[in-house]
Amino acid sequence: MQPRNMSMSGVVDLAALKAASEAKEKAEQARAQAARDGGPAAPASPLAFDVTEETFERDVLQRSTEVPVVVNFWAEQSDASVQLGSVLERLAGEYAGRFVVARVDVYANQMLFQQFGVQGIPAVFAVLAGQAMPLFQGAAPEDQVREVLDQLIAVAEQRFGIVGAPVEAGEATAAPAPAPRPATPQELALSAAHDALDNGDLGGAIQAYKNVLADEPANAEAKLGLAQAELLHRVQDADQQAVRKAAAADPGDVQAQIAAADLDLVGGHVEDAFGRLVDAVRRTAGDERNTARVRLLELFEVIGADDPRVTAARAALARVLF
Repeated sequence: MQPRNMSMSGVVDLAALKAASEAKEKAEQARAQAARDGGPAAPASPLAFDVTEETFERDVLQRSTEVPVVVNFWAEQSDASVQLGSVLERLAGEYAGRFVVARVDVYANQMLFQQFGVQGIPAVFAVLAGQAMPLFQGAAPEDQVREVLDQLIAVAEQRFGIVGAPVEAGEATAAPAPAPRPATPQELALSAAHDALDNGDLGGAIQAYKNVLADEPANAEAKLGLAQAELLHRVQDADQQAVRKAAAADPGDVQAQIAAADLDLVGGHVEDAFGRLVDAVRRTAGDERNTARVRLLELFEVIGADDPRVTAARAALARVLF
């Protein structure tokens, strides 16, 4: 992609997030409180740090009144976003305080993902004085990354008077580790569910994830884990040859198509699994149609709502239903 010509015409409306003036006011209040308390408002951070929905206001909005914040939306499963993140973090050290990098895991922070209007990863934004602007969508070579960062730094200084703070060698990549926080009961339960899944105890994992969701119905990580565990549990004793033979012999047999779709997904054939069930919905009516539709929605949970294959399959399902 070509580097953007930095301008305020690219500013993103952050809706529920705070505006620049409020961010500045809160930052000043935090510094004043820190002075009264005899310590910093928050633990010292390196030039590249993780941000969550809970810490976004403090670590990005407030900090953006003092230094340009480059927000990197990434996921461990995306090689391109991991590679771009490595480049940004290395350059953050090289630029030594003229900008910082805030990492946002898209799977763990869906609200931020949606509020920024991210269409896919990698996606990189800048936040200056509480205002956001897009920098990259997709991978970019390092020379273009440098050019955009140079433009960002110039805009920050010329339009906002934000210049960052010099960082001594060694401070750019390391910071004192915060004191460990005791795990909550929900986190312990979720960890136990993950361990059961990793150890192949699918029944135990299913029950453990259900326990987490009973107390926290909106827990996205538990929903994903439950969907994965239930899928693996369904296919663990399946005769793959017999399942596929039955599905090929009778395209109108909803249960046969559902069983084959499970195998497709486990085998990595995501589009095939989705297409098979969309076709099953198209061919059927009543309870059978609803059965196929519900299983398709369950498989969407396994892959994740932000995956483009899920988006395409949702559109296909809507065309069939409506």
